Amino acid sequence: MNPVVFIQTNPRQMLGALVSRYSLTRNSAHADRFEVRLIDASQQPFMSAREGQLYLRDRERRTWLNDDLQSFTPLRFMAPQLMGYQGQALVIDPDVFAVGDVWELLSRDMTGHAIVCRRKTGSKGRRGSLASSVMLLDCARLTHWRTEAQFDEMFRFERDYMDWIGLKLEDRDTIDSFEDAWNDFDHLDTNTRLLHNTKRWTQPWKTGLPVDFRPADTFRLFPPRHWIRRARRALFGDYRFAGAYKPHPDPRQESFFFGLLRECLEQGVVTESMLRDEMARGHVRQDALAVLDRIPPLPA
Repeated sequence: MNPVVFIQTNPRQMLGALVSRYSLTRNSAHADRFEVRLIDASQQPFMSAREGQLYLRDRERRTWLNDDLQSFTPLRFMAPQLMGYQGQALVIDPDVFAVGDVWELLSRDMTGHAIVCRRKTGSKGRRGSLASSVMLLDCARLTHWRTEAQFDEMFRFERDYMDWIGLKLEDRDTIDSFEDAWNDFDHLDTNTRLLHNTKRWTQPWKTGLPVDFRPADTFRLFPPRHWIRRARRALFGDYRFAGAYKPHPDPRQESFFFGLLRECLEQGVVTESMLRDEMARGHVRQDALAVLDRIPPLPA
C-alpha cells in the first residue's frame, strides 16, 4: 500500500489546501509513489450537525462554528480510519507547503512508533502539547482513533479539544519526534522541508482581510489580552473588532506562496475565476492578482 498525504481543510482554507497539494508533488522526485487527498470539513455531516452547540475547550464551554477558519482541526485524526487502519499516512494542515521532498518523511522508518511529530513552542509546549498539524502515522497502531465518536465526546464535555489536539490523550511512549524542519513554524531557510504558516494573523494569502478566527482567550490574569478578548467576544461576538490580517514579516514566505499559486494558475490547478471567487468570498486577500504580477517566478 502506497502512503497517503491527507490535507484537512474547509472552504475558508481551500485555496491553501490546493496550493499545498500542488507543492507536495511539485517538489518531490517520487510523486508517483504517494497519493495526496483532501478531507473537507464542510463534507462531514457529523460536524455540520453540531453547529452552534457547546463543546469543551481548555476547560471552558465554547460554541462550535463550522465556518471558523480552523474548523477542520478534528479531521487530523481521521486518516487511520480512511486508510482502513493500514499503512503509513502523513497528515498536514492546509497552510503547510512543501519546500523539500516529502518522500523523505513518508518513507521514514517509524521505529515502532504510532506517531511522529514535533513539539509545540511557547506556553503550550511547556504545558506538554505536541504539534498535531503535521503527523506521520502508522495507521495500524491507531485503531483507537474514531474521529466521529471522539468529536461527539467534546459536546458531552467528556473530551477537551485542547487535550485532544495537543495529543495529551496519547501514550507518550508511542510518539517520536522529527526534525523541526518538517513542520517549520513560519520559518524558511535552506533546511526547511515543510513550511507551516501557522501564525494565523500573518498568513500571506489573507493580508488585509478581516480576521475570521477566534484568538485564544482562556482566562488568565496575565497577560491581560486574554480577558480583553473575552470581554470583546461577550459584547460584540466572535469576530467584530477582532482586527485584520497583517503582512507576513518574512517577504520570502509571501513570495514562496504566491510563486506556487502562479504555477497553479498556469497549470490549471486553480483557475482565475476560482481565485476571483475566493477573493469575493473574503477567503483570499483582495490584491492577490496584483501580488501575482509583482512576485518573481520560483526557481525550477
